[in-house]
Amino acid sequence: MFDSIIDDIKHEFRSGNMLTRLIIINIGIFMVTALTKAFVPTFYNGTLIHWIALPSSFMDFLYKPWTLFTHMFIHSGFWHIIWNMLIFYWFGRIVGDLIGDRHMLPIYLLGGLAGAAGVLLSYQVVPQYIGSYAIGASAAVMALVIVAGIINPNHEIRLLFLGIVKIKFIILFIIFMDLIGIGNKDNTGGHIAHIFGMLMGWFYMVQMGHGNDLGYKVTNITDKVFGLFDGEGRPQRKKSPLKVKFKSDKIKTMSERRADANNTQAQVDQILDKIKLKGYESLSDAEKDILFKASKK
Repeated sequence: MFDSIIDDIKHEFRSGNMLTRLIIINIGIFMVTALTKAFVPTFYNGTLIHWIALPSSFMDFLYKPWTLFTHMFIHSGFWHIIWNMLIFYWFGRIVGDLIGDRHMLPIYLLGGLAGAAGVLLSYQVVPQYIGSYAIGASAAVMALVIVAGIINPNHEIRLLFLGIVKIKFIILFIIFMDLIGIGNKDNTGGHIAHIFGMLMGWFYMVQMGHGNDLGYKVTNITDKVFGLFDGEGRPQRKKSPLKVKFKSDKIKTMSERRADANNTQAQVDQILDKIKLKGYESLSDAEKDILFKASKK
């Protein structure tokens, strides 16, 4: 039975999109840390959490810079991860469908990093209201929430007991609760991290509107960091022994292909601007088709 479960998880991870992979990673890490906390609490509380959580003190952080990344995959309890992953799934699907799966990881990482910056900065100002360390994917998720709200604010989600609600009102409620939490000094560091994550999501879309693709830059960096085979960030692919013959007499030059790509990007930018002003529902079928095709590239 366990072999079958593991095989199913491996299949989902390999064949799924980045949203699925990030959820699997978060759940997998949560299971390991939760079991450690349950059976070896002394090790978890005395050693492990201090090496994977983000220290609020900047001086402590200097000795553990990797926690900028590890903290955004750690959760303190069952409901902590459930709510984060549910919101991540709901809003992540909107982002992936409209601007492409390749933006998922960059927005997640940048949102988490922005949340970490918020915690570190706020600790320097009001240390008495900030916890000693920060964990959770909340800031990363909030970045995706804001991106979804910018590109399709009128998208509707069915909520238990409330029925169908447009996501712009859900986002407004989240922001309101975060501001109340900061004012009431209740989990102040967490709420500040949420706000910083949202600001990063907004900044990401502003840059995209200006033609500056932060996702492409982040993906290049992560490819180089995790690349193990060719030294350039991507696994080497064996060259196919097959020879391909072009039947067409007209082959586009590099400049022509670049012109086509620029034209497509210009169309996508115009469509995104239209979504910001009028919502996703205002798009024609042709515009939706252009956006869908561009998201797959």
